[in-house]
Amino acid sequence: MIDPNARQRVLVVDDVVENCELISAYLEDLGCDVEVAHSGGEALAVMEMRPADLVLMDVEMPGMNGLQACRRIKAVNASKMVPVVIVTAYSAVDDRVAALEAGADDFLAKPVEQTELVARVRSLLRVKTLYDSLVQTEQVVFALARAVEAKDNFTEAHSERVADLARRLATAAGLDPETVAATYFAARVHDIGKIGVPDAILNKKEALSPEEVAVMRTVPVLGAEICGPLRSSHGITEIIRHQKERVDGTGYPDGLGGDQISPAARILAICDAYDSLVSGERAERPQMADERARAVLLRQSGRAYDEKLVWLLFNKVLPRVGSPVS
Repeated sequence: MIDPNARQRVLVVDDVVENCELISAYLEDLGCDVEVAHSGGEALAVMEMRPADLVLMDVEMPGMNGLQACRRIKAVNASKMVPVVIVTAYSAVDDRVAALEAGADDFLAKPVEQTELVARVRSLLRVKTLYDSLVQTEQVVFALARAVEAKDNFTEAHSERVADLARRLATAAGLDPETVAATYFAARVHDIGKIGVPDAILNKKEALSPEEVAVMRTVPVLGAEICGPLRSSHGITEIIRHQKERVDGTGYPDGLGGDQISPAARILAICDAYDSLVSGERAERPQMADERARAVLLRQSGRAYDEKLVWLLFNKVLPRVGSPVS
């Protein structure tokens, strides 16, 4: 959880001590803590121990230069969203392009002017605060989704399995990395709307009444509403809302069909159905459960599920029929 009283930290990286001292003095009245490092390697060590909220990085340093260090910082999940500003005496277009290609978020030319530095730092720290708040919101939603699953032993860990399968199928389908990530996230929380369904309906062993079916059909809509505040929510909410649509147009809640349904939502529908079919018997008779699931999906291909994606799931993502099942 974010501590509202914690001071943000700025890491200044420059092999010239005087430059570090000057920038630290410029930032003195911003209300943030300033740490210094004098090489790219030292900066990485600081970031590995506890990522700063912003990095001001020189380029020309002994050993690992600033662009190399920037790439390394951006390659680590814990620090990839930390803004990195390249601060250098080189200001040609090629230098700026090189900084951006290394993953830098901004660029400042030396000698640094105090007013501009303070304005850039203040702006980027606000962005980092917003990002941290959104990440915290996502963590709460993940916890809520796990709590919903824990109410039913049958569905426990179902969403994690579906998310892993959906990510693999989305990758095999050639979706871009952002869409793959959104598909994975949506799959992790796709059942979160069940929080609005009474336990008596969720756990009912007999056939549901028409009124109870209507309640269950609200799950995708409620789930999309819950996830609305999340970052990239426009993509995530669409996937969650349309997970029960069918390619023949007879699904719900919007009656979409074919290409009206996003590839990510079609992928989630297939992976959710497959895991639901195999989960109950996976421990005792995994091969039989898998064969039955494949048969059901094949029968429903072209009606409920995208035929090409079902083929891709069977032939490129899942083990071949007859292969050992882990």
